[in-house]
Amino acid sequence: MAVFNAKDRIIECKLVFYGPGRGGKTTNLEYVFTAFNKNASAEMVSINTMGDRTLFFDFLPLGLGKIRGCEVKIQLYTVPGQARYRSTRKMVLKGVDGVVFVADSLEVRRKANLLSLKDLAENLKDEGKSIFKIPLVLQYNKRDLKEQGIPLLPVEVMNLDLNSKLKAPYFEASAIKGVGVGGTLKQALLLTLRELQKELKWTR
Repeated sequence: MAVFNAKDRIIECKLVFYGPGRGGKTTNLEYVFTAFNKNASAEMVSINTMGDRTLFFDFLPLGLGKIRGCEVKIQLYTVPGQARYRSTRKMVLKGVDGVVFVADSLEVRRKANLLSLKDLAENLKDEGKSIFKIPLVLQYNKRDLKEQGIPLLPVEVMNLDLNSKLKAPYFEASAIKGVGVGGTLKQALLLTLRELQKELKWTR
């Protein structure tokens, strides 16, 4: 749930990068923090876990405009993807306004993607939210590995697995190279801000 600071005229909302462990969520945030550093209003905080991390920092999406004269501050979060950190994921999703689901394009990670998306739907439901109604963007990460001969899931298969019912916007990406990262983030921010306008009844 977005927070409106009337005194400073700032709307704070929360965007969470979700997905299977080691799928590229952390790499996405690290790229955003480095590439758009002037937009980051705070240092990136990292909480290390075994083989995965929770990251977060405040982000000011310059160039997307204001809502009724108010600045918008986005809190960007990742969640640890490994199964044993389900309680951490539930905690990070509290008050979430939008989600980027980072799917791993490796063939061997097909089941992990499906389980993670199911986990997201269940955790959102526990928060009183629907995966079909929350602002959501899918990112099919690690597409660059095809050049190395590593077996990847075709985009058509990933769409069939993950997006046949959701019908969410999706982006092919290589987070480690920054390809598709900006597009994914911009789309997620636009959807989230559009939903906030409805939520705050600021649409005309």
